[in-house]
Amino acid sequence: MFLRSLAAPLTDIRGIGPALAPRFARLGIHSAAGLLCHYPRDWEDRSRRVPISDFHRGRVCTEVTVIAHDWIGFGRMRALKVHVEDKSGRAALLCFNRPWMEKQLVSGRRYRLWGRFFYKYREIQSSSFEIEPVIPGEIAGFGRILPVYPLSAGLTQAMLRRFVSRALEQYAQNLEDELPAEIIERDGLLPKAAALKAVHFPASTPELELAKKTLIYEELFYLEIMVCRRAIARKKSAALPSVSPARSSGPDGAFSPPQKRLLERLPFSLTQGQKAAVADINRDMAHTDAPPMARLLQGDVGSGKTLVSFLAVLRAVEDRGQAAIMAPTELLARQHAENAARLLEPLGLSIAFLTGNIKAAGRKELLRSLSLGEIDIVVGTHALFSKDVHYKNLTLVVIDEQHRFGVTQRSLIMAKGSRPHLLMMSATPIPRTLALTVFGDMDVSVIRDLPPGRKPVKTHLAKESSEGRVYDFVRRELAAGRQAYFVYPLIEGGVEADLKDAVSMAERLAREVFPSFSAALIHSKLDEEKKRLTMDRFRSGEIKILVATSVVEVGVDVPNAGCMVIEHAERFGLSALHQLRGRVGRGGDQSYCFLVYSDELTGDGKARLKVMLENQDGFVIAEEDLKLRGPGQIAGIEQSGYLDLGIANPVRDAGELARARTDAFAILEADPDLLLPQVRVIARVLEEAPPFGEVAL
Repeated sequence: MFLRSLAAPLTDIRGIGPALAPRFARLGIHSAAGLLCHYPRDWEDRSRRVPISDFHRGRVCTEVTVIAHDWIGFGRMRALKVHVEDKSGRAALLCFNRPWMEKQLVSGRRYRLWGRFFYKYREIQSSSFEIEPVIPGEIAGFGRILPVYPLSAGLTQAMLRRFVSRALEQYAQNLEDELPAEIIERDGLLPKAAALKAVHFPASTPELELAKKTLIYEELFYLEIMVCRRAIARKKSAALPSVSPARSSGPDGAFSPPQKRLLERLPFSLTQGQKAAVADINRDMAHTDAPPMARLLQGDVGSGKTLVSFLAVLRAVEDRGQAAIMAPTELLARQHAENAARLLEPLGLSIAFLTGNIKAAGRKELLRSLSLGEIDIVVGTHALFSKDVHYKNLTLVVIDEQHRFGVTQRSLIMAKGSRPHLLMMSATPIPRTLALTVFGDMDVSVIRDLPPGRKPVKTHLAKESSEGRVYDFVRRELAAGRQAYFVYPLIEGGVEADLKDAVSMAERLAREVFPSFSAALIHSKLDEEKKRLTMDRFRSGEIKILVATSVVEVGVDVPNAGCMVIEHAERFGLSALHQLRGRVGRGGDQSYCFLVYSDELTGDGKARLKVMLENQDGFVIAEEDLKLRGPGQIAGIEQSGYLDLGIANPVRDAGELARARTDAFAILEADPDLLLPQVRVIARVLEEAPPFGEVAL
């Protein structure tokens, strides 16, 4: 079956010994399968001659004669310079730290040359090139299309090419196809063995394109097979008996009496987006003959998702059920617990807060009450699925900032109940294409509107050399009674000397820049009690300036905070910048966000920050982030094991994704177990490459 033989350890490949294996491990390669699925990031077409005179086309690929040697620089900076020529012109090869090439490149002899050249100091030259002697009857790397791989320290392109070639020879000759034969025939795809060989060492550009098409479709097909299997499993669970009867809220998802009582106590009305989301949730939770709810609630920063989740909690506990609200940090979990106590305890609900820092004595009593059903709602962190935590009747699990939890962690909290409903929330908007891929087995509710009275945050870009003007503006806002955040990419300096860090800047801002205003520091290395006290003082207005890292990206709600200054903004992803900007503008006053960037910012970096300048909509920003950074890098998705595809890109390959999804669902709805053996082998062999490794089979 698919790559079964390729589960062999990497050291079984000729030439890869114990000394090399750790270098491959840094690339996530541990087996023959991992090596062959380490696809090239680019391909060099050395089958076409490009003379020296055409160096401006980007690459030179030609035969040259060495005409002279020269040396430039002095002392330790002395470097070899080799002059070569072909029929079209002359060029210089700069051999930095390669003095031995003086003997390798002999004057008067002919060589094949490939490299990137540029015009400098009145000559055509290159310091990035490959060269080999012309041997009659041999073309070696020339005259071919060669792969260019992602590398790590201690590995070279030549090594990767050699070992991939050996792996193909040793293992890939007799691979069976795992794609259904009718799909291969319908789309004119390559057999598996041929596709693997062609993607690494294509004979021609058309063959390479067909190999990429085959492997991209295959990757997306099996991703959607796994999504479909989860959807089918949820449908099957509808046949199981329900833990407790549920009252129907009616076909229109109308508010239940407890929900109405909460709404009556609020000083504002729900937005249309919030109302629609609550109606969706109520319909999901209304009947015992339907599968448990599996819903993703998306909403931009400040759209009111937490209130919607509290209404869902009321729906769950009105029939003597329990609800668990899980957040990734104690800071965010504590804020949810405080808000739940303020809004829900007056309605007669019992609420508890549980994290790993709860002392033993209090924890024991809390766990006892939870297991007896005396606690209706428990809010906490990963501690909610600890082995010693037991629920009497867990009927709803709410996971906030869901992208910070892996599949395994979500499974552990869900296992604490019998078929509980699941509501996952994300303040980091996920583009539709990605949501279809990752959450294709879930229903999705989107809150696009913001509460009335909110003003868009005014965003400004500022060079680091102009930050004095930013400080002046913030000083005026502080004098007017507002508060401010200053965010830095590092906790402490030392790793990158050119970057400011939160610790040293907290001292500088307090002593030199804003001596008249109180300032405090918060970051992930502080103990939880100190973080809690600092945030309480900031909320109360005792602290005017909060200096932080991205720890304040989520879970911080201070309406009086009017300025967000993010230094080295180019070091943050767009979604992270949007989240940080969302920490201000939560009151009725105008708020401001300053993105301070390096004076040497590249064109691509400026383009990314310009997206923030021109857009307030988190969904638009997420789409742009996806285009600029790739699907595996967004908002922590890569860390959560959602989408680490080898060759496919859901944005670029949206058409293939849609076809793969249609095919996968059609096949499994007809026969759910048809492709199970292949899926199991893929999951086992590629367990180092999510999402396959996190799929429960």
